[in-house]
Amino acid sequence: MENRKNITDSRRRRIRFGLRWSAAFALLGSATAWAADTVTNTVAESASAATNRVARTKTWMTFGLDRVHFLRSELLGNPIWQYLASLIYIVLAFYSSKLLDYLVQTQLRRWAARSQLKINDLLVDLLRGPIKIIAFVVLLHVGLRVFEWPEWEAGLISKGLKIIVGYSLTYLALKLVDLMMGFWEQRIAAAHGGLLDVQLIPVLRKTFKIFVVVVAVLVIAQNLEMNVTGLLASLSIGGLAVGLAAQDTLSNLFGAVAIFADKPFRIGDQIQLDSIAGTVETIGLRSTRVRNGEGSLVTIPNKNMAAANIINVSRRPGIRTVMNIGLTYDTPAPKIERALAIIQEIFRSHAKTADLLVTFNKFDSSALNIQVSHLWNSTNFNEYAQGLQKLNLELKRRFDEEKMDFAFPSHTVYLRQDSQWQVANSHEQQEEPQPVRPSAGRPAGG
Repeated sequence: MENRKNITDSRRRRIRFGLRWSAAFALLGSATAWAADTVTNTVAESASAATNRVARTKTWMTFGLDRVHFLRSELLGNPIWQYLASLIYIVLAFYSSKLLDYLVQTQLRRWAARSQLKINDLLVDLLRGPIKIIAFVVLLHVGLRVFEWPEWEAGLISKGLKIIVGYSLTYLALKLVDLMMGFWEQRIAAAHGGLLDVQLIPVLRKTFKIFVVVVAVLVIAQNLEMNVTGLLASLSIGGLAVGLAAQDTLSNLFGAVAIFADKPFRIGDQIQLDSIAGTVETIGLRSTRVRNGEGSLVTIPNKNMAAANIINVSRRPGIRTVMNIGLTYDTPAPKIERALAIIQEIFRSHAKTADLLVTFNKFDSSALNIQVSHLWNSTNFNEYAQGLQKLNLELKRRFDEEKMDFAFPSHTVYLRQDSQWQVANSHEQQEEPQPVRPSAGRPAGG
């Protein structure tokens, strides 16, 4: 019973809603037809004034201003009362548009409240300004068409109203772009937090806004009877010249598009390319900025980023460490096995150890080498450095307890003293020749 009652109430609300809107549109259509069908009857008032014709517009459309004698004086080819009546129509159009906006907003807000969707509330706020402006322009246009205006004034009024309507629709389109981009940004952030996708949104927002403005300017220019074909030709030639002069800029722009599409890295990732290594801070249309280990901000053109071999350190599943631990050559085999067990115990007991391989792999020149291959289950470098430090300290403490010595590069020099070798060597010595004395009066070596 309660469900049937709720359905009945819902149907009644929809019927009342439809009747209200139908009445509003019928009233607006009647007013429009009433204003458009108004005619001006011109008759001769007397034989002496046969050459002067006065437009006798119906009193309820001129507000009785045409009956005031001094308001019949002409200003710029029109009677003064016509300007005053037009001013009254402007005021009426303004307040009528506010009333219509209030009615529309009231009904739309009720509908948005029932739908319980945030985007509907945003649409209601978006439509409020443009609806008011467009309603004002339409009502004003209907009111001003009652009178006969000179051709130049009628053309000026028509062009002005077209510009206002075009501006309102352009404003509506730009706000719609902001609404859709904001809604998309919220969905992306809530879905997977893609920082690169979030940064792509401002680029798309600017691109769509530029497109909307260009189209709006062309449409308004066409409605104002301007030569749009010539304007497009001028823009084409100018665009070609700018494109030839800005090849690097266009290359960087296409590089940015490639980065956004392929996503080799995201904001906050640690990357390496050539001699540069650091954290990605921003990705713009022209360049990408990377903060290196020294704290300096490095700006790299996007065309270079798109063509470079990039190592994304942040995309690795963890941080792998390969270390070599050397024991002295006087370490017996049982102690080597004990050292392997200690290393296994220390590293496997840590919660961040994802993979571990410990082997006695070679006899080095000055040490018995134990190789440790350890995978840290995180990409946070600060956390990794602190954890590895604790592991190394524990390893040193345990080796000291077991009386195990770490080897270091060393060389042993053997000194041999053999008397027989010295005697044999002395027998093989030959008699040394006597040096030649120099002659008198002549310097030695001369």
